[in-house]
Amino acid sequence: MVVGVLALQGGFARHAEILRSLGAEVREVRTPADLEGLDGLVMPGGESTTMTLGVEREGLGDPLREFAASGRPVLATCAGMIMLDRAHLGVLDIVCERNAFGRQTHSFETDLQINGDAVRAVFIRAPWVSEVGDGVEVLAEVDGHPVAVRSDNVVAVAFHPELADETALHQALLDAL
Repeated sequence: MVVGVLALQGGFARHAEILRSLGAEVREVRTPADLEGLDGLVMPGGESTTMTLGVEREGLGDPLREFAASGRPVLATCAGMIMLDRAHLGVLDIVCERNAFGRQTHSFETDLQINGDAVRAVFIRAPWVSEVGDGVEVLAEVDGHPVAVRSDNVVAVAFHPELADETALHQALLDAL
């Protein structure tokens, strides 16, 4: 199992650590060539504007869309979720509202149920999904706002499971390989 972690900016190192602890080989993805031969992909949180500039600079837009369309599992967290919405890569038929829960001082943690698993979720300047299109399943909500969604092989969450040492979503990605 070789899983890529988009490593342009953001919290990619902690995702890599968790995947390795679960038995996966991990490759940092910075260029289209880094996607070759991967079985799955994690798109971490960070700052979505900076990530967008990095994707454009490295020519990763089409290769990331093709990767997701290939049916291989993708897990996106926080800014990674934003990167997949209609306004960015267009992989998911969703609209994300950036910083929807407020500024850094409004960060919080909560427990969610996702696919029958209790998941500790850390929200830091987190988005929520303001529009959900056909074919997108809402997996969890906070205060009536979708914060975890799935469409086929792509799971996107508005929080940072890696900051709570949460492994259920990473394990689900590996189980889908």
